[in-house]
Amino acid sequence: MDWPHLVAFNATLLAALVSPGPAMLVALRATLLGGRAQGITTGFGLAIMAALWTGMALLGLDVIFALFPWAYTTAKVVGATYLIWLAIKMWRTAHQTLETVGDVVSRNRAFMAGFYANVANPKSMLFAASVLVVIFPPDMTLGNKLFIVLNQIVVEIVAYTAFAIALSTPPARAGYLALKPVLDRCAALILGVLGLRLMLTK
Repeated sequence: MDWPHLVAFNATLLAALVSPGPAMLVALRATLLGGRAQGITTGFGLAIMAALWTGMALLGLDVIFALFPWAYTTAKVVGATYLIWLAIKMWRTAHQTLETVGDVVSRNRAFMAGFYANVANPKSMLFAASVLVVIFPPDMTLGNKLFIVLNQIVVEIVAYTAFAIALSTPPARAGYLALKPVLDRCAALILGVLGLRLMLTK
């Protein structure tokens, strides 16, 4: 493994981070509802679980899923169910005030919200596996694999922290509050569709 491999991986990772998906929606809502600290803490949870999926891909979990399709199906159904539950909850609270929804949660709850959001998508592990196969040589040492995982944690934490700082400004929060019912229901629809797509696609 050399630096061009790592640069290519980080570029792909950043492109995936900014694309619309469950992780981005969870990070966005955490920041706009609870502020900068909550958004950053949620980002930590997202980053840790995403890096764990990459670590599992490096250790060959994708091969296990291929050998035992029921294991992947189980993980996929559980993840899809969580995303659909999250979508229903978001839809039902769209018209509630921040005080009713609970705009600020504990650091532990914020971290776990991010962590579970990425647990809910086993396809991110398969994505990581495909990216790793394309970018990195097959004969990497255990030390190189550990470095890739730690690198991903750092890159994602930096990205989510920058994201939270940019969106935690008073104008951004005021704009969200003004459009909260519409934005929450749009986000709920997207999460619901992603959950159904995860459950129904092979």
